[in-house]
Amino acid sequence: MVEDGLREIRMIANVLLGIMIPFIGTALGAAFALVGKKAAGATGLISGFAAGVMLAASVWSLIIPSVEMTEGTGVPAFVPPSVGILLGMAALSALDVLLPTSGKSSKLLMIAVTTHNVPEGMAVGAVFAGLIAGSEGITLAAAMSLSIGIALQNVPEGAIVGLPLVKIGAKKSKACLMGIMSGAVEPIAALITIALYMVAVTVLPYLLSFAAGCMIYVAIKELAPELGEGKFGMAGLGVGFVLMMVLDLAL
Repeated sequence: MVEDGLREIRMIANVLLGIMIPFIGTALGAAFALVGKKAAGATGLISGFAAGVMLAASVWSLIIPSVEMTEGTGVPAFVPPSVGILLGMAALSALDVLLPTSGKSSKLLMIAVTTHNVPEGMAVGAVFAGLIAGSEGITLAAAMSLSIGIALQNVPEGAIVGLPLVKIGAKKSKACLMGIMSGAVEPIAALITIALYMVAVTVLPYLLSFAAGCMIYVAIKELAPELGEGKFGMAGLGVGFVLMMVLDLAL
């Protein structure tokens, strides 16, 4: 009885930590506003690593578990992944059309980044919902790795919200706070996704594959252009992909 209670407490603590990690990444990026500089030389490496983690996580932590959870339900195994992936990519594509970030004011940029963070929060919530459910193929290490990958790509997002505000004369502390606030929706979206799973367990395969679609879109559309910056972008992509694969297959 005591061991079960301790196990449940550890699970809750791990889930709370996991859904907060991406928010921490945004906050770290927003902190660049306090010094007024970017770590530009590391952009390619960080983006490549994050893209590699996301692509690997899409396959091993999201798509494969979605297929495995569908087996024996009477629904063709390819349906949830197909529907979820296409909806996830369509959702972010629509956001790009509705909230373009180029040439816009700093306030609109914050709105755009904040909105883009919602599906990422859902992705984290979906994989931790799978962990809570004890889904085969979803381990704590894999879930945490996905959170870290999203946190890495959130660092420049937090920076691009705060830094423009500094350039137009805003106080550094206010600019930093605005950048941090843009990431606050991620843990909220994650908790809502977990709660949705608790209400309707059958939606989890769709949530996992929806998250995969979002991750694939972010990795290719938003991070791929950054891979060319510096000498180590593709190296980071390879290391991130292999590391995530090893964590999923070995642990």
